[in-house]
Amino acid sequence: MNHSLATADRTTHLKIVVVALVAAIVVVAVGITARVTAADTETVRIHTQGIVVKAGTPAAYGKTDSPSIR
Repeated sequence: MNHSLATADRTTHLKIVVVALVAAIVVVAVGITARVTAADTETVRIHTQGIVVKAGTPAAYGKTDSPSIR
């Protein structure tokens, strides 16, 4: 058994490349098959039509009543 990648022979390197290639193909296949259905888009649309809150002026809070210097 090869315990170091530096001293590994050709077949060990080939096994590593094959395992990495198969793992990449599995990740791509899962990404392609994971598509959004119409029911999912309706749910997202309902959640995004809520109340819109806009950011106000920035405020700094401290322990004293004196204004902070920026």
